[in-house]
Amino acid sequence: MTEIDLQCLCGSVQGVACNITPNFGTRVVCYCDDCQAFARYLDREDAVLDEYGGTDLFQMPISHLKITHGAENIRCMRLSPKGMFRWYTACCKTPIGNTLTAGVPFIGLIHNFIKDPGIREQHFGPVLGYVHTKFVKKALPSGLNQSTFPLRIMLRWLSKVILWKLKGLNKPSVFFDSNGKPVSMPHILNSTIKN
Repeated sequence: MTEIDLQCLCGSVQGVACNITPNFGTRVVCYCDDCQAFARYLDREDAVLDEYGGTDLFQMPISHLKITHGAENIRCMRLSPKGMFRWYTACCKTPIGNTLTAGVPFIGLIHNFIKDPGIREQHFGPVLGYVHTKFVKKALPSGLNQSTFPLRIMLRWLSKVILWKLKGLNKPSVFFDSNGKPVSMPHILNSTIKN
């Protein structure tokens, strides 16, 4: 298993993803309008999204992501009061990842927070699915394993989250305190950013 160095664009926030192997998590590209809106909110669309509007994510246990420097710069936003917690850095608006509630041992680590994005194929493995493709900006190349949300990806994700929960991998979390409260008060947006 490998440790992956994490760092925001300006280097103020640094961390590590621990015990990483391709089989330990799931690498997907998400084209949902919420992920696109998050990139727009950060004013980082060109850096975050691929040419089709997708965000490269590695779904892994939240407890395996450590922040070693600059935790005070972590911020959070939600697109709605019940939306995902979307984490980024205040210093340079680098997206970190997406989480559900504190009890769910999951983060979708966004490729921009990886210090050397070139290692993704080696350590995270190939992209296993292209999800929420109805929101693509232009037609994807033929032959990609794509759908709104492929059943096998959903089952893989669900089985891993259940296993991680049984192992208690929702704690410790750099994003939620011991009471399950986010470490940064989420800024909640209205739907206008999606337009």
